[in-house]
This record gives sequence, C-alpha cells and structure tokens, in this order.
Amino acid sequence: MSRFVDKISSLDRRSSRMAEAEGIARDGLFVHHSPSAAADGGVHACSQSTSLGQLFKRVDDADNGAADGGRPASHVLELGGARGDDLASRPLPFVLAFVDLSYSVKMPQKLSLFRRNHLAMDPAAEVPPPESLSRTKTLLDSISGEAREGEIFAVLGASGSGKSTLIDALANRIVRESLQGSITLNGEKLEGRLLKVISAYVMQDDLLYPMLTVEETLMFSAEFRLPRSLSAAIKKSRVQALIDQLGLRSAAKTIIGDEIHRGVSGGERRRVSIGMDIIHDPIILFLDEPTSGLDSTSAFMVVKVLRRIAHSGSIVIMSVHQPSYRILCLLDRLLFLSRGQTVYSGPPAGLHGFFSDFGQPIPDNENPTEFALDLIRELESTEDSARSLVEFSKSYQEAQLAMAAAADKKPALSLKAAINASISSGKLVSGATEGTASPSASSSSMQKHANPFWIEMAVLTKRSFTNTKRMPELFLIRLGAVLLTGFILATIFWRLDNSPKGVQERLGFFAIAMSTMFYTCADALPVFLQERSIFMRETAYNAYRRSSYVLSHAIVGFPPLIILSIAFALTTFFAVGLDGGIQGFFFFVLIVLASFWSGSGFVTFLSGVVTHVMLGYTVVVAILAYFLLFSGFFITRDRIHHYWIWFHYLSLVKYPYEAVMQNEFDHANKCFVRGVQMFDNTPLDGLPEAAKMNVLKSIGESLGTNITSATCITTGVDILKQQSITQLSKWGCLWVTVAWGFWFRFLFYISLLLGSRNKRR
Repeated sequence: MSRFVDKISSLDRRSSRMAEAEGIARDGLFVHHSPSAAADGGVHACSQSTSLGQLFKRVDDADNGAADGGRPASHVLELGGARGDDLASRPLPFVLAFVDLSYSVKMPQKLSLFRRNHLAMDPAAEVPPPESLSRTKTLLDSISGEAREGEIFAVLGASGSGKSTLIDALANRIVRESLQGSITLNGEKLEGRLLKVISAYVMQDDLLYPMLTVEETLMFSAEFRLPRSLSAAIKKSRVQALIDQLGLRSAAKTIIGDEIHRGVSGGERRRVSIGMDIIHDPIILFLDEPTSGLDSTSAFMVVKVLRRIAHSGSIVIMSVHQPSYRILCLLDRLLFLSRGQTVYSGPPAGLHGFFSDFGQPIPDNENPTEFALDLIRELESTEDSARSLVEFSKSYQEAQLAMAAAADKKPALSLKAAINASISSGKLVSGATEGTASPSASSSSMQKHANPFWIEMAVLTKRSFTNTKRMPELFLIRLGAVLLTGFILATIFWRLDNSPKGVQERLGFFAIAMSTMFYTCADALPVFLQERSIFMRETAYNAYRRSSYVLSHAIVGFPPLIILSIAFALTTFFAVGLDGGIQGFFFFVLIVLASFWSGSGFVTFLSGVVTHVMLGYTVVVAILAYFLLFSGFFITRDRIHHYWIWFHYLSLVKYPYEAVMQNEFDHANKCFVRGVQMFDNTPLDGLPEAAKMNVLKSIGESLGTNITSATCITTGVDILKQQSITQLSKWGCLWVTVAWGFWFRFLFYISLLLGSRNKRR
C-alpha cells in the first residue's frame, strides 16, 4: 500500500477556493498523477487522477477523525489500491536526466606590464592561478544528475559555484553549441521548442508591474498562458485557486508596489512571481534562487509551495544558496557544486553517510547543508582546492548509481505518452490543442502560443493601461513640461508681424518648436528599459509574441500624444499669431502629433538597442542635435555638401519643419516684404526714409516698373524658395513623418527579435 505523508497547516486545510476547484477536471489546478482506489471491493481504478483539492479534503476528513478518536495531527493519506499496488511499482511519468554537462566561456585577457615585471623580478611573489591566465573559464565541468516528477531537485553551492549556470543549462538558456553533454526527458532528447511549452522559468528577481494587484497580476498571466477555449469563469477559478494555493488570499487586492508605492511583502512578491509561471501547470519548473533575500519564514513558505507543486505532478528544479533545516526537510534531491564540479549528489538523508565516509562526519546538532557548504568553502581555500572531495564524490556516486540501477527497475513512460497523460488530466493547459483531448507531444504539433496575437495584444494593452493609469503623475509631469515649453515659446514669440524680422522669428520658432517635440519624447526611453526584464521573462517561454508587444506598446502610448499635441498647439498657435485660420490650426495639431509619433518611435527603437538609461539619453540628445543641424534651418538644402545630403533626408526634424513652413508661407498672395522693408537687416536700414524711397525709385526706373512703399517685394512662396523648401507639399511631409514613426517601431520589433534571445553564449 502506497502512503504519502505530509504535514499541512490548518490554514491550507481551510482553503475554500481549493474546495471549489475540486470539480474541475481539465480546468482544475495541480492534478496529482497517482492511482486511485475504487469505492467498492478495493478494486484498483485509474480513471481519473486525484486533484490537490481532493487531497486537502481527505486531510480535513482525517482531522475530523483525529478530533473524535484522539489520533495524532500528522496524517497518512492512502493513495494506492486495496490490492497492494503501490506507487513505487508504476512507471515514472517524467524523468529529466542530464549527463556530462560542461560549459566554458571565453575571458578577456587582462595584461598588466607592471604585474608581469613584478613577478619576473620577485620569484617568491604569489603566482596567480592558471585559470586567471587562461582565455577560458569553466563554469560547468561534467555535471550529471536526474530530476523526477513529484520531487524537488535543489542545486546548492557557494556564490560562483555554478548554480544559476546549471539551471540555465537545463532550461535551454545556453546556446546548444556552447553547451556540451546531453539533456533528456524520459530518455528522449529534449527540443528547445517543446521545452518552452512544457516548462516555466522563475528568475531570481521579482519582475512585476508595480501598480497591479496580486489578483490582477495572476489574472493577466492566466489570459496569456491559458487558451481562449477556456471560459473567463474557468480562468478566474484557476486564479482564485492558485491564490489560495500560494497563501496570498489576504494580499489578493494589494498592489505589488515598488520603491515609491507600498505593496506586498518580499515573500508574497516571490510567491506571485512563481504563480505567474505555474498558472498553466507546467510539467517542469525551473527556479533561480527563489528564497534569496527572504527571511526564514517566508523562504520556508515559498519552498512549501514548491513542494506542493512537485506533488501535483511537476518536476521542480531550483537553486538555493543556504537552506535552513526546515527547508532541507522539504527537498528530495540535492546537488552540491564547487567551482562547477559535483561534490555531492543524492537525497538529503545521504549527507551524513557521505561525509562520514569522507572522514568529516556531520555533528548531530548541526544543519547538514551549512556544514557541507562550510567544509566546501574551507577546502576551496586550500592549495588542493576541493579536488579531494570531488574525486571522492565521483567514486561514491559510481557506487550509488550501480546500486540504484540494480534496484530501480521502473521504466519511464515514453515522452509522448507522459505528456498526453498530463494534458488529459489537467496539466499543461496552454499546450493542449483546442478541441483535442490528447494532443501529440511533438514540438511541431503543440501550439507555440496559447492565444492568437490579437488576444495577446488586447491583454497587453489592458495590462499596460491599467498599470499606467494608476501612476497619473508620470503623464502630468510630461504634460506640464509641454505646457511650460509652449508657454515660454508663446511669450517669447508673442504676436509676430509680417515684417522681414517677423519672418526670421517665425523660422526660429518653427525650428525650436519642432525639435522640442522630439526632445520631449526622450522620456519614453526608460519606459521599455524598465519593462525590458519583464518582457524578456515572459517572451522567453512564449507567453506572447513580440509583435503583439510592439503593437500594444504603440497603442497604449498614442492617446497621450493626442492630448500633448492639442495642448501644445493651443498654447502656441494663436499666441504666436500663425497663419492659416482653423484649417491651419488643425494641420498644426496633426504635424505636432506626427512629430510626437515619430519621435516616440525613434526613442522606443533606441531603447530596444541601448540597454542603459544614461547611455540612451546621451545617444538620443546627440542624434536629435544632428537632426536639427541638418533640418534645413541652419543651412538650406542647396547649401549642404553632397557628402552630407543623405543625412538631411534622414533628419526627422526636416519634414515637420518644412510642413509647418508651408502651412505658414505657402500663399502666393500674402506679402511679407513691402517697399522699403527690403532694406531691413541690411546696412541700408539706417538711411533716412526719404533716401530709401529715392533708392526704390531708382531701382524701379532701372527695372522699368514703379516701386512704392506698398509694392510687394517678397511673398510667402518666395520665402519657401529661399529656404529650398520646394520638393514636398505639406501633406507629403506629414505622411513622411508618420511613416518614420511606423518604420522605427518596425525596427524596434527587429531589435526585439535579435536582442531578446535570452541565452548565454
């Protein structure tokens, strides 16, 4: 008879949401893959797996029995049949095995003339280790092991021992060409595409949107990872069950929070991060130091949740720095590393025998993991390093593996059969093909993404909008900056006239106003840089497409641009006295909006290429300065040398500048220079008025025409010709500016494709 012993707190036993989830077969959370006994005659039945909620109910029943009969509070749950078929006799559904994993990276050589001379002159000087002189550094050195369903496989070691590297190697986050060795699932080579569908990876850092509540965060994750074939009610039920499973009921309506906004605690934040990646019941769960930075109680609760996930039919592989004794009791298999080499591999109970055979017995009242890590550090500091322990571990493990191979005769299920069984019983919901109860386990037949791109785009848009609207101060600061800029420009260029000086002042206003639109967009730079880590985590395991994110990013960012454009136009257009009336005003709004659109697209593209905020600001400011220089304001197009003319056409400021110039001056019947005004800004400007009239009369006689003080000398069209603005109409400039915005967002998409592989090389 198979028995499964576990102590479950009274808080977990009282979970009402999990009781509601008991009736969910395919839509339920955390289905346990184990045989069930028939109700009559003890006949063994395998029709339907037992859900975790049903296990909790059995614990409640056992509690009631204990209350009546005075039995102990620690309960034994019968999971086998009456005929004595035990769980150990059935094939293991999933076994992840890795053999001889090795990984090295090239290190840049640091040459120091003074250091080398010092060593040459002083033979007694300390010689650096050979590893520091080599061009490669070995991070993993022939690591082997096995992780099984229903167990927590923990990788331990000091900082720099290779824990995170091993987790990345198993999770396919290292380029296959750089990683040596084999990784198999149920004896079959594990393809990268299939691994993304059946697994999840929880990073060490909690990468969450700060203004979303716990419930909203998990619900959005459910929208991404669960297929649209599941109804909204079922998805909500799964989320509510998961909240109870993670012990987050009291914090369900609390925002995540950040440095400014107070939110959930560190332990709750970590459990939310785990919940986001297990909403679809992955078969394999990778975690990089999930207890890092938590107090002992929070860390214990996190590992306790992971134990339940493992018992629900998953392989849990995690790295942990220094577990407490309580956490050690929850782990099933340990792998100790020292500088990329194995020093122990086996169950926690084998630590005492291993170190006793090594000649370093563990004291009775000491935490075995703390003793092991301290001993490893001590050995690493010696001249021989931990080589003696590594060699002893190899011989010890060979003997253990031989004994395990002789005793373990349980063949694992085929990968296809195991995955089909998991999907049929309710796990791996996102991997199931719509309308089929038993999808193929091949990577080509399983869906890469759970939903079509328009659903992903809608969910991304809703999530981003929800997070943004709860931080209105960010938009208000941006609006205030635009209004302040418009106010300053309006007061400086107040009511410009149509004199030659007014023309020059208009040129300056247009150049400054249009370039200001692009500089104002620089605040979009940190938006993606702050979301970059979240994007990398979610797209690494196919939560949504990169194209969906790019489109959603553009949709969410566009409405604020409309408000900013109208605000700037209202502040400046009428105060400066620009021409065109109502039609001119609406075109001015459109070209300002187009400038914001292309400017934000340009900055967004740079944020996908440049990953550092300060470096990004430096690049943005420099390039925008070049755009203004070649826009045609400082030097006209016909005066730019041919070897720089290409930059003139690439200038983002050129097209909106020419558009507003044409909106203002493209009038053949509007005069800007009359009579003696032609002498303004020339040495003849100081002559008496009578002398200027005599000069005009002489010029008219030589030209055969009569020139008076009212004669129009220069029209708006003439000004456009003087500025070499003759190639495109104002509407053509508008469409080119809009096209630049789309082009840069396409480049942003390309940068995400090329720069978010999220793999080591």
